[in-house]
Amino acid sequence: MGGVLGLVQVDQSTVAIKENFGKFNAVLEPGCHFLPWCIGDRIVGYLSLRVKQLDVRCETKTKDNVFVTVVASVQYRALVDKAPDAFYKLSNTKQQIQSYVFDVIRATVPKLDLDDAFVQKNDIAKAVEDELEKAMSMYGYEIVQTLIVDIEPDVHVKKAMNEINAASRMRSAANDKAEAEKILQIKRAEGEAESKYLAGVGIARQRQAIVDGLRDSVLAFSENVPGTTAKDIMDMVLVTQYFDTMKEIGASSKSSSVFIPHGPGAVKDVAAQIRDGLLQANTI
Repeated sequence: MGGVLGLVQVDQSTVAIKENFGKFNAVLEPGCHFLPWCIGDRIVGYLSLRVKQLDVRCETKTKDNVFVTVVASVQYRALVDKAPDAFYKLSNTKQQIQSYVFDVIRATVPKLDLDDAFVQKNDIAKAVEDELEKAMSMYGYEIVQTLIVDIEPDVHVKKAMNEINAASRMRSAANDKAEAEKILQIKRAEGEAESKYLAGVGIARQRQAIVDGLRDSVLAFSENVPGTTAKDIMDMVLVTQYFDTMKEIGASSKSSSVFIPHGPGAVKDVAAQIRDGLLQANTI
């Protein structure tokens, strides 16, 4: 009924292209419009003003001869003030945009190594956007944004990169483990050295205490028992030590100490051997 009366509805975010007897006449914005068909007015098409997105996959080669697939996402829309250009000048907008994307990517990526291509994704996207903006503006389109959403190396290259990364991480882990073991061994050695030092200090103090005790005993015995010599006192001390040792051996069922020769008379021989050794040492 609207067509018979010459009434046309244009939806929101859309413009209609009006011709009069085949010649462009006007751009109709959203709303209701009267078109007297009897005098040659008619709608030849509609143009959406919404932002559209085109994903482009482009295969190219990097500077270090690695084949990659670059995935670019282009967001664009028609300009209302240039609606006639957008409607009449391009028959296939997507194909045109894709051609420009291919041209820029294949001119930019071959100048970069693979690692640099990943790092400079934003630079590649900016180059594509600048070229598209310059080229598509004359056709009535605005480039809203261009993104390089992915760079996909060949599957074999990707596998090799993963293996290199895994090997690097394993090497780093091995170095960290070796460094930790090195630190552990150093600390253990320092602990053992400190322990031995402290044990030596303890033994030295023990022997000093024994010497001091023997000296005090000899002096006290000499004062309390007149006429005794140091030799008599040392012989008595050795005999006392001998019997104390034998008592400890007998009290322990797991003792593995053995005295050869065995007997009280052997103490005299031991004392004589000690004195002879000291005298020989002093003579030398």
